[in-house]
Amino acid sequence: GHESIVIADVDCTAAGKSLCDVSGVQGFPTIKYGDPNNMEKYQGGRDFDALSKFAKENLGPSCSPEHLDLCDAAKKKQIEEFLALPIADLKAKIKEQDDAMEAADKELEQLMKSLQKQYEEATKAKDSKKDAI
Repeated sequence: GHESIVIADVDCTAAGKSLCDVSGVQGFPTIKYGDPNNMEKYQGGRDFDALSKFAKENLGPSCSPEHLDLCDAAKKKQIEEFLALPIADLKAKIKEQDDAMEAADKELEQLMKSLQKQYEEATKAKDSKKDAI
């Protein structure tokens, strides 16, 4: 293996389904790359030459706590601030952001239910008007 690169094959129809759901995999086959916490979808060719060219030009170490020299000033400062936090504070910040994302998901779900109800009511009203005509 390589110290900083992982290549994995995940069966999204079986044991790997939860990983695929979290990673936003919707179709098969899908190739993802980048930071494990923010994977990007590969859009290039699938032949060896295209994949090899992409890997040589785009893959490798990137800005991270292990590679601060690859970070811009703002990102480096942010990482250093996180590294200086006690673990309990860091966990609290993560929970706060997770809670905010969950709240946003719930808010969207409520909106979708409301819109669905409005659509159904409007469809019934339209059908009633057509029946009366």
